[in-house]
Amino acid sequence: MRILSGMRPTGRLHLGNLLGALTNWKNLQEKYECFYMVADLHALTTDYADTREIKRNIREMVIDWLASGIDPKKSTIFIQSQIPEHSELYLLLSMFTPIPWLERCPTYKEQLKEIKGKDLRTYGFLGYPVLQAADILIYKAEVVPVGEDQLPHLELTREIARRFNHLYKDIFPIPQAKLTKVPRFPGIDGRKMSKSYNNCIYLSDSDEVIKEKIEEAITDPARKTLKDKGHPDICTIFNFHQIYNRKNVKDVEARCKKAQIGCRECKRNLANTLASALSDFHRKRKELLENPEKIDKILKEGRKKASSIAKQTLEEVKRVMGI
Repeated sequence: MRILSGMRPTGRLHLGNLLGALTNWKNLQEKYECFYMVADLHALTTDYADTREIKRNIREMVIDWLASGIDPKKSTIFIQSQIPEHSELYLLLSMFTPIPWLERCPTYKEQLKEIKGKDLRTYGFLGYPVLQAADILIYKAEVVPVGEDQLPHLELTREIARRFNHLYKDIFPIPQAKLTKVPRFPGIDGRKMSKSYNNCIYLSDSDEVIKEKIEEAITDPARKTLKDKGHPDICTIFNFHQIYNRKNVKDVEARCKKAQIGCRECKRNLANTLASALSDFHRKRKELLENPEKIDKILKEGRKKASSIAKQTLEEVKRVMGI
């Protein structure tokens, strides 16, 4: 079965991206035919006014994908804008997609309220779910990995596919959701790790930078001195230990509660653990940075394969639409 998923190149990837998406992608490629898309057109829906960093972000993101274990021999990696059939199918689908379907999209309403300093009252932002539907349907993807909060987006794709099949001909499979449990990964300030909050540990951060960020992270606010007993359940550092130091997490919890370890020592131990956990990733990333032609070759091959499938689908769409 075929899977389509993607990410917008809006900045460097962080630990939350690795845990929430890339690890899942790596596992999926062992069981499915996976297409992983650099969604640069989607990046324009919010960052259209400043596009200076998009090209650099694309390469950085692909390097992180590869370093995390996305295998171009098992998965097709490509850049969305290099496959013009995405845009053409997007236009064709928009001809029969009712505007109320788009206006009721939860993310559309939320981001209009939450994102400040950007004018999102644009046709492109309103219509991005139709572009998302085109991304999925152009490859006739049967499965789409999503978190629960993304289910409304996929349901809109399903509605568009059903309407196309009803109006013209039954050519699109109705994509099914593959629910993925995305854990809440904390930033160094305790909130969800997000570029918007400037609280990230980035995958490209050096060991020294990671150490500095861990030292800045908030801990148990009730613990004033070394003699005070800790409360791991409210400590950001302990959340990190639960994810990256599972072997010793019970010991860390017990020692914290008994005031047998201070926050500074706990942070130092975590920084060393993170450095060890990311050592293989950083080694692969360095190798990729030193071989830019390898990235070019992977993207060229991915473009070729994606383009071949997209062209066939678009030809079929045009034929049944009578154009």
